[in-house]
Amino acid sequence: MGYVEFDESLQQVDPVAVIRNGKEILLQAFNWESHKHDWWKNLDSKVSDIAESGFTSAWLPPPSNSFAPEGYLPQNLYSLDSSYGSESMLKALLHKMRQHKVRPMADIVINHRIGTTQGHGGRYNRYDGIPLAWDEHAVTSCTGGLGNRSTGDNFDGVPNIDHSKIYVRKDIIGWLRWLRNTVGLQDFRFDFARGYSAQYVKEYIEGAKPVLSVGEYWDSCNYHGHRLDYNQDSHRQRIINWLDGAGQLSTAFDFTTKGILQEAVKGELWRLRDPAGKPPGVMGWWPSRAVTFLDNHDTGSTQAHWPFPANHIMEGYAYILTHPGMPSVFYDHFFDWGKSIHDQIKKLIEIRKRQDVHSRSSIRILEAQSNVYAAIIGEKLCMKIGEGSWCPAGREWTLATSGNRYAVWQK
Repeated sequence: MGYVEFDESLQQVDPVAVIRNGKEILLQAFNWESHKHDWWKNLDSKVSDIAESGFTSAWLPPPSNSFAPEGYLPQNLYSLDSSYGSESMLKALLHKMRQHKVRPMADIVINHRIGTTQGHGGRYNRYDGIPLAWDEHAVTSCTGGLGNRSTGDNFDGVPNIDHSKIYVRKDIIGWLRWLRNTVGLQDFRFDFARGYSAQYVKEYIEGAKPVLSVGEYWDSCNYHGHRLDYNQDSHRQRIINWLDGAGQLSTAFDFTTKGILQEAVKGELWRLRDPAGKPPGVMGWWPSRAVTFLDNHDTGSTQAHWPFPANHIMEGYAYILTHPGMPSVFYDHFFDWGKSIHDQIKKLIEIRKRQDVHSRSSIRILEAQSNVYAAIIGEKLCMKIGEGSWCPAGREWTLATSGNRYAVWQK
């Protein structure tokens, strides 16, 4: 089965067209345990539900051969047989997604790479016998290689790739183009984007022209002891600096909003209005580049490094699915937490689309007190979350949907 049916290399894709459009709704289509469950086959059976529910892009786990089953310790980048399934199963899934007009998003893990043979210092930092057969000079000196120092933070314990080398970047762009144009993975998610300079992400996006890119720039929010600070401006500024460094061609996960929202729903909803009266995350400063989310395979799932409070999930979705930014829904919440939550999320997506809410929609925050938060988004949608009772003034508003501690109105 050849790949020729999907060669887009002749099409010029504008890397900011979908960012400008602002209508994207993402699904993270896996969790930390997915590699145990014949995943490509499992997702194949869910494509029609994903499409029908209004998702435009589904983020898939890393497609390449990996030293660890989850896919985040890649070795042979050109081998698409992984613990998630065979290359042919992946191709079948991508074909089905294409038929249903859901774009597949590849998880791009290029900060680090596991070697095949021992080199400098007795470490596995050579890549003999597989495509992209680099040696120790492609590995940063800070992680045991003979390359330059890293241009970002180290991912400890494994060889980190030296992106300052022209031949390394050329090889990576060649691989990204193959994923994009031949395999048909249309969108990219850049893993551990803190690990190398954002200028290289810009080069990779320009070289491979994905439809949509999103970067994982995740560092710690500002805390005093265990208590989250009200002001997270320096945290969101670091994400914005990364977005600027990547030439404004990518979006980024809004870790600032996640950190604030998961404290706010516990009876501190005043956190959801910054001193300027705007949303307090990246969404409040640069909504067209903010991918909002509640949990992912690291923060939630079985790793649970920084989980959203489970009994407040629907308030969280009532917030991100009605607000500016580009919302992303987590697989577990949509498929594993029962039909009621699945249907409530689906209903919120339907209302978002019907009321023409997009990433740049205007927002007026009407209330932000401990137990109630309320806002008007665009001019045709109004919402509240929290224990407190609240409803909009004016008979033109009708209830669109409601649930435990949330309600949405439309006009």
